Amino acid sequence: MATTPQYASTPVGAVVQIATANTARDGTGTIGTLHTAGATGTRIDDIYITATGTTTAGVIRMFIFDGTNNRLIQEILVTAVTPSTTVSVWSATLTNQGIVLPNTYALRFSTNAAETFNIVATRISSF
Repeated sequence: MATTPQYASTPVGAVVQIATANTARDGTGTIGTLHTAGATGTRIDDIYITATGTTTAGVIRMFIFDGTNNRLIQEILVTAVTPSTTVSVWSATLTNQGIVLPNTYALRFSTNAAETFNIVATRISSF
């Protein structure tokens, strides 16, 4: 056990913005990369998705890229929201995901509709 506190020397976070419509569930089309694992692999626990404006009913798709193929692992439903001073933009929080990415694997996202979303990952740990 360490006798002094251990802190990350470089904070790790990831951000991607997606906006191109892609209805494919097979991993083809435009897909944004949130994070690519380093040499020792990575674990991602928390993911925050926030629209930047009005949304229509649709879906955000999460893929794991293994270096060759994108594999669909989750769909997040998006509801129709018209933001205003009294209505917040659509957002989703995915906590305690425990997604483990081996060396060079990547976590990627796409949107069904041509609407803009910011996706942020926190609590990223390298092994």
